[in-house]
Amino acid sequence: MNTLFQFGDTVKGYDVPVVNDREVRAAAGILFLFAMMSFMNAWLLGDFYPTKIFVIAFLTEFIIRLFVNPNYAPTMILSKLIVRNQIPEYTGAAQKKFAWSLGLILAAGMFYLVVLNNMVGPINLFICVTCLTLLFFESVFGICIGCYIYNTFTKSNPHLCPGGVCTPHRVEKTQLTNALQLGILAVFIGLVFYIPNMIRFIGLAKQVILPPTVQENSVLNDKCTPPDWAVAMGHSDMWKLHNNCK
Repeated sequence: MNTLFQFGDTVKGYDVPVVNDREVRAAAGILFLFAMMSFMNAWLLGDFYPTKIFVIAFLTEFIIRLFVNPNYAPTMILSKLIVRNQIPEYTGAAQKKFAWSLGLILAAGMFYLVVLNNMVGPINLFICVTCLTLLFFESVFGICIGCYIYNTFTKSNPHLCPGGVCTPHRVEKTQLTNALQLGILAVFIGLVFYIPNMIRFIGLAKQVILPPTVQENSVLNDKCTPPDWAVAMGHSDMWKLHNNCK
């Protein structure tokens, strides 16, 4: 019988406590969205207030997950509502507990640095990038990096790993990639990096071949004059960058 203070659900047919990995991935996606929003707000605008709010919420979330019950953590409740019509995919609770312990440590570190001491520096950036990476891999690929660490160093045999990676299985034919597919991927990546440089080169060539007239220069300068609201919030340089003004 499930109780308020426990980690993992007792489900008939499973010998160990489990969690629904579909809910976990959905919750990770929710956290990733707000983490990225607060991170970009701090990175682009220098406003760390949303980051402080997110850090407090993030820390609270993982305290509830680890010391009360994951089923009562806010994002887990929301994820239950979102994926309630999907068939559960149960994974072992032990691996998730270890992975979320890492999340709690990162959250506590950010709480100390950002919320209590208003510190800004490379340590904050490293922790933020680490959190975003863990959440991204969990939500998008279903890869729990903390679970991999747990499986590597634990002496006991792990049960019900996310994606069934602990269970030996044969790779299906549809999962394999051939040389043509890898070639298409390589060409696509090359174009992604090449096209922007080509566009920049064409733009520079036009400036050399067709120098703007005095009137065109005047219009360009007007278009590149930051509006009052951008000047008031100290956003002039960023506004020019977003509007292709040098």
